Amino acid sequence: FTKMQGIGNDFIVINCLENQFPEADLPKIAQVLNDRRFGIGGDGIVLVLPSSKHDMQMRMLNPDGSEAEMCGNGIRCFARYVRDNNLTDKSSLRVETLAGPIGIELVEIDGMTQVKVDMGKPRLNRADIPVSGTQTDTVIGESVTVLDRTFQFTAVSMGNPHIVIFEDSVKDFPLEKIG
Repeated sequence: FTKMQGIGNDFIVINCLENQFPEADLPKIAQVLNDRRFGIGGDGIVLVLPSSKHDMQMRMLNPDGSEAEMCGNGIRCFARYVRDNNLTDKSSLRVETLAGPIGIELVEIDGMTQVKVDMGKPRLNRADIPVSGTQTDTVIGESVTVLDRTFQFTAVSMGNPHIVIFEDSVKDFPLEKIG
């Protein structure tokens, strides 16, 4: 494995091009490896797999063992991993994910490999994210209360569900508590 991070999210990247884990074991493997006290620790495991449809396949499993359709920071680590480990010499890749094929460009700038990812269109439909409720088909400007504080939020999925809250100052926001 290789431990990598992208914009603060850390992942355990595992080359499964030749040897793959049994499918039934993946949720438990993700839980054990991602455990920050007794495992390697991470925000997910990223598996580098062969694909019959595209250049390669990426699978991403969360710390609870669930599988994400896609992860933006995870696929950037995936791209660097396949380049740094000479698994491809291509500068453009199509990667199979549960969110569909994702286009990646690897660009050398000042001796550093930069990764550009086409994340596709954001999904805002309540059922596609998913977010419970029946107010509208989209989740824009709804309220959620966390620790006696109410926030207006928008829900969006780019392969993993996200809640977006706009704040005037990130510096003063109690991210560790609210997040």
